[in-house]
Amino acid sequence: MLNRRHLRVKVLQVLYAFFQSANDNLESGEKELLFNINKTYELYLHQLLLLRELGFIAEKFIDERKYNQLSSKNTLQSEQKFTDNLLLKLLLQSKTLDKVCKEFNVSWAGEHDLVRKIFFHIRKTDFYRSYISSGDNSFEEDKKFLLKIYQACVCEFELLHNFYEEKSIYWIDDWELVFKMTIKTLNNLKEDDHDINLMNLYKDSEDKEFARQLFNKTILNHQFFDPMISEKTKNWDIERIAIVDIILMKMALTELLKFPEIPVKVTLNEYIELSKMYSSQKSKVFINGVLDKLVIDLEKENKIKKTGKGLISKSY
Repeated sequence: MLNRRHLRVKVLQVLYAFFQSANDNLESGEKELLFNINKTYELYLHQLLLLRELGFIAEKFIDERKYNQLSSKNTLQSEQKFTDNLLLKLLLQSKTLDKVCKEFNVSWAGEHDLVRKIFFHIRKTDFYRSYISSGDNSFEEDKKFLLKIYQACVCEFELLHNFYEEKSIYWIDDWELVFKMTIKTLNNLKEDDHDINLMNLYKDSEDKEFARQLFNKTILNHQFFDPMISEKTKNWDIERIAIVDIILMKMALTELLKFPEIPVKVTLNEYIELSKMYSSQKSKVFINGVLDKLVIDLEKENKIKKTGKGLISKSY
């Protein structure tokens, strides 16, 4: 689930592309934003579907070994423990996963070789051999094992990272979030579940509207913000300030002036954190200083108006 910090990152990414392309079509820019956000959910679905594909590959591998009589009966029975993994079976049989993957057009069709390589990488590990030879057949052991292969094998597989980088330039930034979403989904599975519960893309409809409005209002007001920023950066040539830094300050000003429900402190903290992620150490200090000066002036001029109950308690 994307929280508001993740949504701010998405807005930053699309604003950067929007301004770099000299695009003036707000509607197409908004569509690109929503497309970008949906791509994050696609990565989440890809990861869950990949675990299921590993189950299909394992079943096919065992069938091939049986048919060609390449393994003993005992060895094949041990290997069968992987395909009998209770969490993996939930993924294999999940109608919910089928439905949502179809809606988002997510599939591993045509990527059989990559999935097979990941499976054989898993088979070489000590914890795989320990798992299939264990006498324990509990739901908890199955969960622990599936989480282990996801964290230690799937997420660390270099060819998989290369594949995802080719699919979307934004997925590098999404990796940590999707990792946590997938882990949480697997951890939440219970022994008596008949299907998996997928996480939602947004916490609620307000979050989707927040992202859309932040994008639109930043664009609509960005020229108005130029002289405000220039005034506080007189010793800097605004043309030479990194475009990411300019966009971060304009997004912050948009929240300060156009989002009365978001506390000033929350906005400042969020954009300082984003500057740590997407700017240099020098830029972080620069952005922090400029925003502090802007807030002082705007509050003196009574231009920052915050209203609504529960400003401090609401999660942003």
